[in-house]
Amino acid sequence: MSTPALDEDLIPAGMRQRAASRVWWRHTWVWLLVLCALGGTAYFVFAKSDGAKLAGAQPAGGKAGMNAMNRPQPVMAAAARAGDINLYLNGLGTVVPLNTVTVRTHVDGELSAVMFREGQAVKQGDLLAQIDPRPYQVQLAQAEGTMAKDQALLKNAQADLERYRTLFEQDSIAKQQLDTQASLVRQYEGALKADQAQIDSARLQLTYSRITAPITGRLGLRQVDVGNIVHTGDTTGIVVITQLKPITVVFTLPEDNISAVMKKLHAGEKLAVDAYDRAGKVKLATGMLLTVDNQIDTTTGTVKLKAQFDNEDASLFPNQFVNARMLLDVKHDAILIPSAAILRGTQGTFVYVVKKDKSVGVRPVKVGSTEGEIAAIDSGITAGDVVVTDGTDKLREGASVEVGERNAAAAETPTDGAQQKRGRRQRDGDAPPASSS
Repeated sequence: MSTPALDEDLIPAGMRQRAASRVWWRHTWVWLLVLCALGGTAYFVFAKSDGAKLAGAQPAGGKAGMNAMNRPQPVMAAAARAGDINLYLNGLGTVVPLNTVTVRTHVDGELSAVMFREGQAVKQGDLLAQIDPRPYQVQLAQAEGTMAKDQALLKNAQADLERYRTLFEQDSIAKQQLDTQASLVRQYEGALKADQAQIDSARLQLTYSRITAPITGRLGLRQVDVGNIVHTGDTTGIVVITQLKPITVVFTLPEDNISAVMKKLHAGEKLAVDAYDRAGKVKLATGMLLTVDNQIDTTTGTVKLKAQFDNEDASLFPNQFVNARMLLDVKHDAILIPSAAILRGTQGTFVYVVKKDKSVGVRPVKVGSTEGEIAAIDSGITAGDVVVTDGTDKLREGASVEVGERNAAAAETPTDGAQQKRGRRQRDGDAPPASSS
């Protein structure tokens, strides 16, 4: 059964209008026109607002804004100068005493007395402890008694030998009897020598019962208490003595520096070595280089050096970690600037040089040695050039600067202090502008 078609003339006008309204919004081009209209309206509104702001911020001609951007930057500067600078070699070291002795007993026995205080300074030969001497006194008396008996026998045998010689000359006894008596005398003489050795041994044991300091130094902690039986095989001993005056520092340097050091030593020069604390700020002592090791450590590429210090104030302590600073040479007529002026970037080290027109230029430099707050420049600037030491954060090539009071550090002789931290540093990776003057 089919549905009869509806005649459009029979549809009411209201229904036809609603059907048409449901159809027009489904077309895409209608929405595109609406979006374009909205975007155009927004563009004109915001463009007009930004133009009004710019017009209010910048006066006619825009010169005031440009002048603000070119305003001179306040900086501190110092002039490079020619002078002398010390060349140092730095290494990590450890304090090593010249002598360390563990005091042990030479004889077995009871520890009857201790005559020292822990941490006491002693001299060689000072009495430290006493082993019970009575057993060794008895041994000495026994050996002396044996020797006295053998001396009497020898004296009697010698008297008989003299009588036998007289009788032999009178042809009263046989030659064999005379030879036998002479052999007996020699036996007693040998026995006396053995007895004397026994006496000497007993006296030595008795001497060993008195334990004395073998070296001059400082005592450590006591390892055994009074009343204990001590033996010659004890590994801990009674106390440890460490020599503190003088004392040495063993430190390492890269193998590249060894040729220069050996050249100085072969020339007979004495190289001064300063010992600083762990932080490298406080100088503990000053000594002289003693010797250089005979081989290079292949695992680290370094060689060991030994310096000796008087250590009269006991500022260096055994096994203490120190920073060693050895004066290798003095460089004369070097170009010196404050270390704070040196900046680092991806293209290397550079400085800002103040020109005559109060603008700055980037100048690549090659830095030599550094001592404290002073650095030697091998190439890049000459004496008299003014370099910026502070205020480099916002500088660029050609920027105008206003130089304040110049840093007086460049005009002074550097001291032997530890290197201080620089106030401002160029961050690694911030490359300087490409041009230089």
